[in-house]
Amino acid sequence: MSLKNIKLNGKDILEKDFKTGMRGYNQEEVDEFLDTVIQDYDTFQQEIDRLKQENERLKTQSDQSRTRSTTPNHQVNYDVLKRLSNLEKAVFGKKFAETE
Repeated sequence: MSLKNIKLNGKDILEKDFKTGMRGYNQEEVDEFLDTVIQDYDTFQQEIDRLKQENERLKTQSDQSRTRSTTPNHQVNYDVLKRLSNLEKAVFGKKFAETE
């Protein structure tokens, strides 16, 4: 279901006039029920708006995370390789490091 298919809003429901007949409905009871329907519509719209905002926030956060994870960090790689080289020298001696 698309939100474009929604035909009513709270104002439409509030302003709706029903014709009365000989054995019609109790107007007060109908008005009370329609007030409840209006409150539900308003609550649904607020929830839809909140979810749209959260969806946009998560999309932005995801885009930022993706950008950060795809950006190479050569400095970190260089530091790791340098530490590994120093560790090999310490463990296996300088001769091992020079033969490679």
